[in-house]
Amino acid sequence: MLIKIDERSAVPIYQQIAAQIRRTIASGELQPGDRLLAVRELADSLGINLHTVRAAYAELRAEHLVDMRRGRPVSVLAGAVPVALVTDLARNLVIEARRFGLTDAEIVDLVKGQCS
Repeated sequence: MLIKIDERSAVPIYQQIAAQIRRTIASGELQPGDRLLAVRELADSLGINLHTVRAAYAELRAEHLVDMRRGRPVSVLAGAVPVALVTDLARNLVIEARRFGLTDAEIVDLVKGQCS
C-alpha cells in the first residue's frame, strides 16, 4: 500500500493518511486481518512525526476499521470493508455538498430525509 502526502493540501496530513487507508480498505485491497505498518515504520517511510501517524490510526480505530492495541500490530477489523466504503462515501458527500454551498444543517436534513 502506497501512501502519498500532499504537503500543500489544506487537509491535515493525518487525515490524508486515514483517508487513503480507508479507501484501500473500502476497495478490498486491505482485508480483515491484514496488518498495517507499525506507527514508527510508516512515519519513518513518510518522513513525518510518529504522532501524526498515530492520529491517523486513532481516527480509523474510532471508525471501527482497525484494531490498535499496545504491543500488537495494527490490523484491519472484520466488517471494516463496508464501514470504510460508507464512511468514504459520506465524507465525499459532505465535501461535495459544502462545495455547492450547502450548510451542515442542510446536509443533515437532506440525509435524514433520504433515510426516513
